[in-house]
Order: sequence, then C-alpha cells, then structure tokens
Amino acid sequence: MTVNSLLDLTIAPEFLDEAVDRINRVLEVTRAFDGCLGVDVIVDVDDPAHIVLLEKWTSIERDDAYRAFRATPEGASDLGAILAGPPTLTRYLVVE
Repeated sequence: MTVNSLLDLTIAPEFLDEAVDRINRVLEVTRAFDGCLGVDVIVDVDDPAHIVLLEKWTSIERDDAYRAFRATPEGASDLGAILAGPPTLTRYLVVE
C-alpha cells in the first residue's frame, strides 16, 4: 500500500531566506531513493517558518528503509541545523 509521510518542520528565523533551497538540496537524495514517488515542499501561507514535506512512498517498508538510511552517517543531512525544534513525522496509508 502507498504511504504518504508528512514531515513537519519549524525553521529557525535566521535561516528562513535559505531554508527552501537547502531543503531541496537534501531532497535530491530523498527523491532518488528506491520507492520514493515524490516529495512536495509546502510552506504555510501565514507562517513561512512552518514547512511540511509531503513524501509519497510505494510502501511502508520503503519508507522505513529511507528512515533507517537517514539515521546512518552516510545518509545524515544537515537540515537539523536550520530547525527551531525537532521535526514531527506522521505517516498515512493511502486506502482505495
């Protein structure tokens, strides 16, 4: 079953100008990861520091594999440096 993962980010004020470009650079790896069907970057209209990454995966197993990869030194990104707090991940199964 397809999975949609929402990664909710709050960007530190001093990084607002560069946040989307930096996120998109990190997402090059995400988008190329086996099982990724795409990622959209959604910016809150009323609060530009609130950004959500809408990730689409072929399965929960592929999403799990991606999360495990990002937890390794090879897969680690520098996004944490621009965040005002920890991200929140919520995953949803797409039912038909």
